[in-house]
Amino acid sequence: MPNVAISTNDVMIKLRDIRKSFGKQDVLQGVSLDIRRGETMVIIGQSGGGKSVILKHMIGLLQPDDGEVSIDGVTISTPKFFDTRTIRKKMGMLFQSGALFDSMDTGENIAFALREHHSELSENQIQDAVTERLKMINLMPEFRTKMPSELSGGMRKRVALARAIALSPEVLLYDEPTTGLDPITSDVINDLILDMQLKLGVTSVVVTHDMVSAFKVADRIAMLYNGKIIEVGTVDEIKNTTDPRVKQFITGKRDLK
Repeated sequence: MPNVAISTNDVMIKLRDIRKSFGKQDVLQGVSLDIRRGETMVIIGQSGGGKSVILKHMIGLLQPDDGEVSIDGVTISTPKFFDTRTIRKKMGMLFQSGALFDSMDTGENIAFALREHHSELSENQIQDAVTERLKMINLMPEFRTKMPSELSGGMRKRVALARAIALSPEVLLYDEPTTGLDPITSDVINDLILDMQLKLGVTSVVVTHDMVSAFKVADRIAMLYNGKIIEVGTVDEIKNTTDPRVKQFITGKRDLK
């Protein structure tokens, strides 16, 4: 199913024919995708297929070999023509491992971006913001003194999400948010993804191969296969796909005769 053309004003993230290789490995082979303002787009596909590479292009951590990436109308695939710092302040990212700073407690991890980008804030204002972010992920203020090593995998993901929303971003990127978590904790993370979209009005992009998560949080789902987006649709459209490659992936069945 081709991506449906939508108004430019409604597009928050636009990828056009993105190509990326690492050595002799062609990872992205012409990825094109429009992500609407305020929606949750889930990108599915096999492990190692390039889903996380797409996220890194969106936040400017990688530059394409060819093609164009734009965020809110600003082309970021040519770094000399845009302010990386300004664009990244609009974006928050939840990394697969959480990527918390092990030498900082929970509160300092959440406060890190505020200290980096808002030197005008007083210490009281920063601490109030930390408390607010903890409440948004349903953790009590006393968690601010916990070190990452004292937290379970699910708690680390929640704290990493609080850090990702510290600057009140317009875009949230999630890299395999439920990987390594039990089903109950995974569902807590799914609910938080839905909460962030509702409370913050953010545009969300979720990379996952967890179809339970994908079907719960997605407004639309895009399937990455052999370096290209082969289908985009609503949850119902993807569930009822006629494409055997998509059907095989979402059902987990190797033989679909």
